[in-house]
Amino acid sequence: MWHSSSTQVFQNRWDGGEGYKDMFLRKDYPVYLWDGPRVGRANWSCKPVNYIPGYRDQGNFVAWNFGPSYKSWWPDVQFPTTNDHAWEQATRARYDEFDTAENVELHSDAASVAADSGKLGHSIVYLTNSAGGLRAMKTATKSNTTNIKGIVTYESIGYVFPIGTNVTAPGIFGPGFGPFFVPLEDFKKLAMVRAIQFVWGDHRPESFGYLQQSRQCAQLINKYGGNAEVLKLGDDAGLKGSTHIAFADMNNAKVGDLLDDFLEINGLDNYAE
Repeated sequence: MWHSSSTQVFQNRWDGGEGYKDMFLRKDYPVYLWDGPRVGRANWSCKPVNYIPGYRDQGNFVAWNFGPSYKSWWPDVQFPTTNDHAWEQATRARYDEFDTAENVELHSDAASVAADSGKLGHSIVYLTNSAGGLRAMKTATKSNTTNIKGIVTYESIGYVFPIGTNVTAPGIFGPGFGPFFVPLEDFKKLAMVRAIQFVWGDHRPESFGYLQQSRQCAQLINKYGGNAEVLKLGDDAGLKGSTHIAFADMNNAKVGDLLDDFLEINGLDNYAE
């Protein structure tokens, strides 16, 4: 049964990991995985696809913030660095993500219809990683209800801004990673979400473009009466060595406790027994 008083923690699998699913099921949260069209377990496409091998292993290593260069680990990284099998498992699990502007719109269209239907409950919390954060934000700007109560993004790559905003750090990975611009009235829907948290792993300098975007986005959300914050796991929470996939790090229980605290502080931990 879905109940209007329940909080559903949804994790988007846009970056290939199972995340906190088991951890928060043990805490008795109702947890649901949602695979957007053409990603994760919904990766079969209804459109023709031309696949060109990208040889992403070395790129994955840096993009996931395991170290400054391939196989040069951060000294305190929360990943089993002496186990080559662990690294091989991590990089082999990645799938083609079809990160295009068109698909961001497709995913958020589908998610907003689902959120507005009421069939997912009336107190939804989106828990996302990487480019999943962009999709959650776009979903909130398209929703016509107040069913979306929270968004927690881990290392969100891509942000939403009001049309006309001067974004000082443009996207560096292509148009599928933002920034996306929406009418001001749609952007203000993010300010209606009870709580939004942009979380970053360790070893992310303030000069990192998407970190700058997260601060700018949070500032604008709060300007219009919202409740958004940026949390750096290393600098703010003292969790050294956290990576791009903090929910899969060896200290993920501590990261999960921070999430649990965030949900409790913002009244998002009440759910039907």
